[in-house]
Amino acid sequence: MTRLPATGAPPVRRLYAARENRELDRRAIEEEGIPGIVLMRRAGAAAFALLRSRWPSARSVTVFCGRGNNAGDGYVVAGLAKSRALDVQLLQVTDAADLRGDAARARDWALEQGVVIEPFTPEVTLRGDVLVDGLLGTGLAGSVRPPFVGAVNKVNDAGLPVLALDVPSGLAADTGCVQGCAIRATATITFIGVKRGLLTAEGPDHIGELVFDDLGLPDSVYTGPEAPSGIRLLALGGDDLLLPRRPRNAHKGLFGHVLIVGGDHGMGGAVALAAQAALRCGAGLVTAATREQHLAAILARTPEVMVRPVVSRDDLLPMLERASVVVIGPGLGQEPWAEQLFDVVLESKLPLVVDADGLNLLAAKALSREDWVLTPHPGEAARLLETTTAAVSEDRFAAASALQARYGGTVVLKGAGSLVVADDDLALSPYGNSGMATGGMGDVLSGVIAALLAQGLPAMRATCLGVCLHGAAGDAAAASGAVGLAASDLAPHLRRLLEGVEA
Repeated sequence: MTRLPATGAPPVRRLYAARENRELDRRAIEEEGIPGIVLMRRAGAAAFALLRSRWPSARSVTVFCGRGNNAGDGYVVAGLAKSRALDVQLLQVTDAADLRGDAARARDWALEQGVVIEPFTPEVTLRGDVLVDGLLGTGLAGSVRPPFVGAVNKVNDAGLPVLALDVPSGLAADTGCVQGCAIRATATITFIGVKRGLLTAEGPDHIGELVFDDLGLPDSVYTGPEAPSGIRLLALGGDDLLLPRRPRNAHKGLFGHVLIVGGDHGMGGAVALAAQAALRCGAGLVTAATREQHLAAILARTPEVMVRPVVSRDDLLPMLERASVVVIGPGLGQEPWAEQLFDVVLESKLPLVVDADGLNLLAAKALSREDWVLTPHPGEAARLLETTTAAVSEDRFAAASALQARYGGTVVLKGAGSLVVADDDLALSPYGNSGMATGGMGDVLSGVIAALLAQGLPAMRATCLGVCLHGAAGDAAAASGAVGLAASDLAPHLRRLLEGVEA
């Protein structure tokens, strides 16, 4: 079993959509000759083992079952619990006679162990110390409907620990969106492949502790030209997220020059945060181009950053000649001053990181480039795609891919389970927390990514590493509490984490 998200390099490297998980299941059964009932028994055994280790003092269990294979897993858990002398209450939401195939076999086996099937009613008294969710699996289409709504509400209102099988019922395995209502689990054990919706959107709020079990499947199920590709799950320390080790005779010219452009009146802090992040993540030189009123404050905060006043585009041109990467957008605003700086940066043909108001200005232009990194949050993504924030949130994977298809380059769709996409490469970062929902965090991210680009990393690799470093630094900073976390709290953790990702 693998607990996710994990520190270091977890063995789980791919995340799968529901149809891809079904294909992995088919490959195991038809090509590897593992009967479906064997997989179901393994899943139930893995779930029961987790239940016993997670709640060792539990003496009773209530299992909620629906009508599909998810229910079959629940029946195996119930049968194993009964055989170990635990008190078992099995609540069947639909008619148990509706079960077919392997789920029916699991039901019959549980009955042989002495499990008694009790029809679910909203008035039922729950007897378990732990509740097991075997109601709805990955095949849920549309919103949760009665009588499952009543069962989901019963579980959530009970105030008891909950173990969800495969996915919390009501959570879309593909998108991480709640389909009307969803179980809020204390722990979720997912089988064969990790479902991508568990780690993004509303998934992290519903899964609790996430545990993965591959049910002992051979590598051949996951490999080969016909195997589902899934998407990448990023992990700091992985071979694909390493920063080249610096030679002992290195000099600042080897590590690039990051130019941060932004900070209209009253918004100089955004530039200061981006500049500090770029410096702390290894850029050889960092220049902040901003309104004159911000210069003293930035110098006092980070004297290593060069600061230059900008009144018009002509002031910016000499700085662009010396830069290797440009960040455009932090605190930029959308006034004429911002528009002319944005236009001259685009004319420079330098690699760009576009954030904040840079993205808002881009939304009004029909532009596509391969050498920029765009870092929208869902609201900015909605403006770029001419849709609503709700539509972006309904399928973050589709939205990220649509952004990249329209604007090119590398795109980060920020949020819980930030997504990074370039061409046909899509990846998810499991790092980050709710404390990072505060002003300035995006400015720090833009500086981190720019510093990695300046040091010569390819755009996709720099962006993936930057997103993971940023999220992991936020997690480290939130160790003493997420509420009140400030963007500037990430800086010392970024430096420490960088030491662990050198090749």
